[in-house]
Amino acid sequence: MAKKKITVTCQNTGKKYEIPAGTTLKEFSDRCCTAIRDPKTGVEFPVFAALVDHKLKELSYDLFYNHEVTFIGYNHPDGRRTYFRSLGFVLQRAVRDLWPDKVLIIDHCLPSGFFCEIVDAEPDDRGKRIPYLLNAAEVSLIQARMQELVEADLPITKVKMLAEDACKIFDANNQPLKAGLIRSLGRYFCSVYYLDGLADSFHGPLVPSTGYLKVFRLFPFSNGFCLQYPEAEDPSRLIPIKPQVKLSETFKKYSEWCFINGALGVGSLNRLLLDGDAVNLINICEARHERKYVEIADRIFAEKDRIKIVFIAGPSSSGKTSSSLRIAQQCKVLGLNPKVIELDNYFVDREFTPRDENGDYDFEALEAMELKMLGDHLNALLAGEEVEIPRYDFKQGRKFFEGNRVRLHERDILIMEGIHALDPAMVPSVDKTRIYRVYASALTSLNVDENNAISTSDNRLLRRMVRDNRVRGISPQDTILRWHSVRSGENRNIFPFQENADFLLNTALLYELPMLKYFAEPLLRRILPSSPAYTEAVRLLKFLDYIVALQPSEIACIPPTSIMREFIGGQTL
Repeated sequence: MAKKKITVTCQNTGKKYEIPAGTTLKEFSDRCCTAIRDPKTGVEFPVFAALVDHKLKELSYDLFYNHEVTFIGYNHPDGRRTYFRSLGFVLQRAVRDLWPDKVLIIDHCLPSGFFCEIVDAEPDDRGKRIPYLLNAAEVSLIQARMQELVEADLPITKVKMLAEDACKIFDANNQPLKAGLIRSLGRYFCSVYYLDGLADSFHGPLVPSTGYLKVFRLFPFSNGFCLQYPEAEDPSRLIPIKPQVKLSETFKKYSEWCFINGALGVGSLNRLLLDGDAVNLINICEARHERKYVEIADRIFAEKDRIKIVFIAGPSSSGKTSSSLRIAQQCKVLGLNPKVIELDNYFVDREFTPRDENGDYDFEALEAMELKMLGDHLNALLAGEEVEIPRYDFKQGRKFFEGNRVRLHERDILIMEGIHALDPAMVPSVDKTRIYRVYASALTSLNVDENNAISTSDNRLLRRMVRDNRVRGISPQDTILRWHSVRSGENRNIFPFQENADFLLNTALLYELPMLKYFAEPLLRRILPSSPAYTEAVRLLKFLDYIVALQPSEIACIPPTSIMREFIGGQTL
């Protein structure tokens, strides 16, 4: 009996196809779209996955109904995530082949790639797993084994099974975070992936086989190694190696603190909340944050004769504004007199604002600021002179002088926050020894499980979405659609200079994802399937589905001076 025919529209070709029901996406791709060409560069990207009616699916997905399909490759954010997850699975298989008694931990993303460790299968007396210190030769062995697995083009398959059976597999694999996460969610079924006999779980699609993963490199770093992946613009080239020591150390310290407080992954965080420990967790997190602000103020005070200017930079929704105010408070406690001035007041008038490649105003370019005026004002202030600070009117696109005159006295200190604050080119004429630089960002060290890290970018996107909707009247859809542009600006103007900071302030809080779930989930559910932001909304909802939300009574316990109040409201700073 002939199979029923369905009509599938391929958005890549703009054509409709009659195919048998039950055809896989891979079979359909082989027929109509095996690669995607970038119209600007001409670079071809192999197909990794597809959007079926705007929902992300693996190429093994069966088509049974009339659908709209868009095939994606490394040119698409979800294509890159598919590559990263799959590459991590190959790395896991290689490590198990070389050290059957060890466990791979994919910790967090650094400027030069994903930081990974190999740890003992059995924890020590404190319940901590001891890292196995690799040498360069051993890192090369892992890379060579990965290359063998890629050349073998081994299939990656997915199996749906009882959740308790999956837990037994992960317990046997010495992956308690995976098993603990599944148990904390109370689900009956879950999906498990297999590669050459090794079982693992991932929170999104994988490529069909290892042969897709040709570009990667490992290099030793700290007590582990970094897994490098291809550039977004050209998947034949690896991302460059960049300075990352300070950032890595900040991640490491926060990860250790999370461990001490019993949060080893999302599963253990869920268990803390389900056991009624949310308020205690909120209090501990806030106390830790306060100590960081005290530490910064203490450092400034210890060198008050030298330091007269504090610059604070960080990516979008990192909590720079709240951090500036909290640091100012702690400086006041010590007897200093902080004066907070926004660097945004030094924008050039609108007609002099540079434009980007699309002809739009580029407000994030360094040249969008009155650099000479800023440098002259800071030098005058350091010399004990009085200056008049401008006020920038964003509606009119002009700055005005309204008599705001400032002079730095003996105990005065200037605090300025802006995206270029760590860029040496912003104030090259100002004495660098008089400036203290702080980099603030939500550096989420908590992982979903042993080899699925939480994106710091996703964390900040959820923060921004909640704040934009509450304060600025911006819809969740618009926040998502603007995020790519925001990230591009950060990659150009902020991340290259983060290692210039004298202090890296991690503004992440252990309880914030459960809190953000309460506020963000209803917003994301408002985004309709017809919206261009729908695919991203579905992805974020799937991520939040792994997290237990805070209750309103628990959220009410967040103090009014918390950085989280900048996003959810109720701040008294």
